[in-house]
Amino acid sequence: MSTPASLLDLDPGSLTDVAGLSVGHAAEPGRPTGCTVVLCPQGAACGVAVRGGAPGTRETDLLRPENTVSAVHAVLLAGGSAFGLDAASGVMRWLDERGHGLVVGPARVPIVPAAVLFDLWLGDPRIRPHAGTGYAACEAARTDAPAQGNAGAGLGATVGKFYGLARAMKGGVGTASVRVGDITVAALVVVNAIGDVLAADGSIIAGARTADGLALVRSMDALLDGRGPDRVMQGMTGGMATTLGVVATDARLNKTQATQLAGLAHHGLSRAVNLISVADGDTLFALATGSAGHAGDLSTLGAMAAEAVARAIRNAVKAAHGLSDPALPAARDLNRN
Repeated sequence: MSTPASLLDLDPGSLTDVAGLSVGHAAEPGRPTGCTVVLCPQGAACGVAVRGGAPGTRETDLLRPENTVSAVHAVLLAGGSAFGLDAASGVMRWLDERGHGLVVGPARVPIVPAAVLFDLWLGDPRIRPHAGTGYAACEAARTDAPAQGNAGAGLGATVGKFYGLARAMKGGVGTASVRVGDITVAALVVVNAIGDVLAADGSIIAGARTADGLALVRSMDALLDGRGPDRVMQGMTGGMATTLGVVATDARLNKTQATQLAGLAHHGLSRAVNLISVADGDTLFALATGSAGHAGDLSTLGAMAAEAVARAIRNAVKAAHGLSDPALPAARDLNRN
């Protein structure tokens, strides 16, 4: 099974279509890993929905609707597993140097929620994002459309790990946006899933490959037909596959509504990734800048968010380039048409 050329066309838009946001990527030299920061230094309402069974996160309890902090100043997504959470301290330092943060007594404290993915099996696992990487991502942040595919937190992302890494493919980072009337909802997603990434028509863009590596296997069909491994990701421990993302809107929402939006956005993940396992630490943040000047209907915003997430996931693997060591082809490498 090859990937038709038409499936590699990118969906339009990016997270930075939401006014007030900038995005920066940074790489850590020596192996494919890095981080991606979404900056909202003037503050934005933020919620989170952690649906995966093996998440790696920071400051997500603070985002619970009943807790007091109402705005964040950045969101960080990083490789490096739990080690990568250290990169958030570099984002805090960058914001602090510029006077951004929550006023607490005599100080301003930047609020930077973060989530990480596992990419330590690619190259030397002692190389991972740190505070300097997070700071560099802030320095690189721009309001124009960010790079997709092999960039930032997507550098070490992989998909289609149903039969393990040897038959997987390259994942990455993707972004997209949708607009209804004068409201924009956008998403930036890093795709490091066990399952296959599906096009809107259900065909596979990237995923698990046959034993010879030349064609794609539909992981769910293999599972239901009894052709899967004894357990998904046989011989591996949990927590090694995660889809991370930031959804944003220019509608005016409070933290409770942003939390609802993050939950609704997960429907886009289930449209574009199949299968999803307990080893996926899937986490989506939702930011609301209010720059459109008024609130939107939450059901409409949720439908828009799910669509933006699905499109961003697809863009991530469409834009990715394969790696040679280990051999991880990208969707473009299986295009034979």
